[in-house]
Amino acid sequence: MKLRAKASRQASIEMGDHNGTDYVGINELPSSSGNTVRKVSVLPLIFLIFYEVSGGPFGVEDSVQAAGPLLALLGFLIFPLIWSIPEALITAEMGTMFPENSGYVVWVSSALGPYWGFQQGWMKWLSGVIDNALYPVLFLDYLKSGIPSLGGGLTRVIAVLILTVILTYMNYRGLTIVGWVALFLGIFSILPFVVMGFVSVPKLSPSRWFVMDLESVDWNLYLNTLFWNLNYWDSISTLAGEVENPKRTLPKALFYALILVVLGYFFPLLVGTGAVPLDRELWTDGYFSEIAKILGGVWLRWWIQAAAAMSNMGMFVAEMSSDSFQLLGMAERGMIPEFFAKRSRYGTPSVGILFSASGVILLSWMSFQEIVAAENFLYCFGMILEFIAFVRLRMRYPAASRPYKIPLGTGGAILMCVPPTLLICVVLAFSSFKVMVVSVIAVVIGLVMEPCLNYVQKKRWIKFSISSDLPDIQGITSEETESLII
Repeated sequence: MKLRAKASRQASIEMGDHNGTDYVGINELPSSSGNTVRKVSVLPLIFLIFYEVSGGPFGVEDSVQAAGPLLALLGFLIFPLIWSIPEALITAEMGTMFPENSGYVVWVSSALGPYWGFQQGWMKWLSGVIDNALYPVLFLDYLKSGIPSLGGGLTRVIAVLILTVILTYMNYRGLTIVGWVALFLGIFSILPFVVMGFVSVPKLSPSRWFVMDLESVDWNLYLNTLFWNLNYWDSISTLAGEVENPKRTLPKALFYALILVVLGYFFPLLVGTGAVPLDRELWTDGYFSEIAKILGGVWLRWWIQAAAAMSNMGMFVAEMSSDSFQLLGMAERGMIPEFFAKRSRYGTPSVGILFSASGVILLSWMSFQEIVAAENFLYCFGMILEFIAFVRLRMRYPAASRPYKIPLGTGGAILMCVPPTLLICVVLAFSSFKVMVVSVIAVVIGLVMEPCLNYVQKKRWIKFSISSDLPDIQGITSEETESLII
């Protein structure tokens, strides 16, 4: 690590801006030797982040069913302040500090040692694959009202398999393609809600927005729905090595994506809850298409359904890109076997894509609520490690080059992490016993897997290697930071 001569010269800047200084960072080199594939620019990156986190309001309907209109609307205004903004800010700082494909894995490794870095990678990859298993389910849920045979049985199973294969192939063809596809899908998915907003104006009744009954709130469903729809800001960090000038592009893209995500949730909820009489039981997956039919007719319903289908495609390809490039980054760090670092002729991690797609198919039998709860549980553990790594690196290396730095001192950085950490504890506390048991088993598997892989490497049964293009993180941390695992 090359530190700046004077820490005071490193100006704190607002998210999305750059202070014009040429930094000598921790990782100035590309993440993969010989990778000449075209990099992702800022506009496609905004929509990749949009699909990593949101993809539109499809899936937020359960928040109204769980808590009513007022709490649903307030949740999507207040929750971003507690969770999304801190996570996005940390991703901007750490992602520009370590612009490589292992993303949050190298953050934790540099602060806590490779053992905990591997645990971070395992939990985040698994939660990402579980999350991705949800999108074929949502895709078919929005189409089943028009095509009832997709509601279950063999037809649904075949449809999930075909959809997974098509979208996996799209990931195989290249991240640049995925980025521009995400942009066009995003525009197509947002437009019908703008139209729905205009046609709803004569039917809006503001009094409907203030309906609340605290005694009937399903807090578990409510919190899981908010958490699922507003997390995964850090997922884009595993694509940092594929981004054009990530030290400038990443903070800017996160800033605009944050605005897009919050508006993309709040506006449709405002329209849907204000223009249609409330029946909380109807507010479930796919209900926005029914609202569209009530307000604008069958044509608008079909447009919303098509937008939902396209949105779920966008979320699938964005999440799979993140998951597969994370495996590539871990392989380049020598944490998992070398074959995971193999790229296709399109520059994509072919083995990582196959592993991620296989996990999606195996988990696609789970219900919507089970998938959301399971991925949230695992994701919470990973975020705790990220917060610890962020604070520890701030304390250990205050003068390290940070092309984007959150304009807070060490004390402020710690305080910023307190509300989301408390929120994590609440989400974990509301988890069902079944989800808790399955998630703890998954965590234990990771705790055992890392020493097993070390043994395999020691016996040379499978080849492991560290990319020569990457800086020596262990050399950075071993001098001043004592690893938690000796």
